[in-house]
Amino acid sequence: MSALQSYYQVTLDLIRLLQNETDRDKKIQQTDELLNQREVLMNSIKPPYNDSENEMGAQLLKLEPVLSQLLKKEKLEIQKDLKELSKKKESTNKYTNPYASVQTDGMFYDKRN
Repeated sequence: MSALQSYYQVTLDLIRLLQNETDRDKKIQQTDELLNQREVLMNSIKPPYNDSENEMGAQLLKLEPVLSQLLKKEKLEIQKDLKELSKKKESTNKYTNPYASVQTDGMFYDKRN
């Protein structure tokens, strides 16, 4: 199997994984592995290309926007969860120590004795 065919297969596997996997930790780990494989394979793809490789390249050009969109969606979901976690952590800290964030910017001193 040529490097281009392997790259195409890894790209399809990555798209299937991002569309179907529900376990986030497993999905992130496998996505990282597949992206690393794609990077290695991309560096090993060298011209000249025959007709079937040119056709596969055209199919890859159609798949890249789909893959990019799926990766962006996954990134946004992770960012959203991180923000929610940070808000929960902040509200928990405020609940356990409600006077930690009180500002004492104006003080009044009574000079009468």
